[in-house]
Amino acid sequence: MAATAPSSGSPDAPGSPDALDSLDAATEATRSLQGLSTELTSRVPRLLEAMRTVGTGRDLRTTLDRIAETAAELADARCAAIGVDDAGEEGLADYVTYGSGAAAGRPPVPFPDGRHALGVPIRVEGENFGHLYLTDKRDGGEFSLADLHMVKVLATEAGIAIGNARVHEERARRVRWIDGSVAVTTALLSGSDAEDALSVVAEQARRLADADAGIVLLPDGEGGLEMVAVAADDPENLLGTVMPPHSPVAAQLLAGEPVFVEDSATDPRMITEVAPRFGPSMLLPLKSGDRVLGTLAIPRRRGARRYTAAERTLATQFAAQAALALVLAEAQRDRERLAVLEDRDRIARDLHDLVIQRLFATGLLLESVQRVAVAPEARERVGQAVDELDVTIQEIRTAIFALQQEPAGAPAGLRTRVLRELGTAAVPLGFQPSAAFVGPVDAKVGERTGKNLVAALREALSNAFRHARASRIEVLVDATVTLPDGRPGVRLSVADDGVGIPEGGRRSGLRNLAKRAESLGGSSHYGPGLGEDGGGTTVVWEAPL
Repeated sequence: MAATAPSSGSPDAPGSPDALDSLDAATEATRSLQGLSTELTSRVPRLLEAMRTVGTGRDLRTTLDRIAETAAELADARCAAIGVDDAGEEGLADYVTYGSGAAAGRPPVPFPDGRHALGVPIRVEGENFGHLYLTDKRDGGEFSLADLHMVKVLATEAGIAIGNARVHEERARRVRWIDGSVAVTTALLSGSDAEDALSVVAEQARRLADADAGIVLLPDGEGGLEMVAVAADDPENLLGTVMPPHSPVAAQLLAGEPVFVEDSATDPRMITEVAPRFGPSMLLPLKSGDRVLGTLAIPRRRGARRYTAAERTLATQFAAQAALALVLAEAQRDRERLAVLEDRDRIARDLHDLVIQRLFATGLLLESVQRVAVAPEARERVGQAVDELDVTIQEIRTAIFALQQEPAGAPAGLRTRVLRELGTAAVPLGFQPSAAFVGPVDAKVGERTGKNLVAALREALSNAFRHARASRIEVLVDATVTLPDGRPGVRLSVADDGVGIPEGGRRSGLRNLAKRAESLGGSSHYGPGLGEDGGGTTVVWEAPL
């Protein structure tokens, strides 16, 4: 069938009003595209510079901050934000903002329609990483189509930069947790007593997780869990706190199951008096095989970012490694105790079979001599010798009985505990701190002062590792000092060649050292370190013997 040409009155006929309107619309669209192309072309140098800036970071947080700032500058926006999705979880794992105003709060999901706000997804290796949000155009107008295209290109480059930073950060995080596990294993297998071993686990967990506290809880015999080792700025307020038996969290942990809490202050399962002071928390069973030794709790402060899925996995692996190390350390102590008992038993047998028998034979010989002695004085002296032999035999038998008893667990000396702390710190530091001792450290320093001195040393070494970036640390323990009030005391000095203590920096660690010393009637202060011209820091902690 032949096509029929439209009549002059047809709406589509050339020259008709509708045809003219369509032509005008097409012309306008062409001009808009030409204008958009011109605008994009003029902004290409800025886009290239923005892409170069975004791709220069290796730290994930720094990269996200740079992306938000660059996107805002590129689109002339006052506010920018990046909402980071939590892999495998609902909601956001992190939230980064730039500028002030609407974007400084949590982003609306979905982002509102309209040109006054702009939102584009960020994809990393084909997976959603999060969204980039822009609001508040500087000229007060709306975001243009050119803005959208520019930000989309930037989001693609951001995905590449984030992927690289995330790989680097994940590798560094794994290395830190592995080093922490090695430090714990080394400390536990070096012969530390049970209390020191649990303190090492708590301190390492707190450091690795960047948490507000590291806490080890053990079963209290009534179905609950008691906090027995705490690494925190104020551990005294936590030690001895009990998670009651009726807590669903306690039952789950004692069954060997981990518990992850978004906010300890509001979670109804957290039935403890200290829960309101914490936010996101991980409670991980210290489990080896079918045996649950206790629980490792790693809480962050209120308002802190929640733990990511990767952090949960690494912390769970750390808790399993720590539990295994605790079991191995316990087995090692049992073997050492058994070796001591076997050696004591051998000594007891030798004393009984050899020494006592010879003394008994000597006594019989003297008695025969006493009977034939003529002089009364000689008989008397021989009789005294026989009596002394009887007393000696009785004392040896008492010693044999004592040797056959299980020895009470004597705590390690202060010198040994200090050296153990230095060995533990050598792993994260990357070098071995030096140590010197003055005076009878083990004999003079009391148990309470010694425990606080070791805790102060641990705090000082932790500060040196986390903040000082030192390459040399010297530790001195002097038990011959006289305190300002005239009492004999012990002084701990920890000197490094690091960057020193910056003005306005955190002082929580130093305050903790001072509190420990003041609770004993001592003091703590800091001064110049080992670096050139007094660079670095020397922390001095002293307390009565």
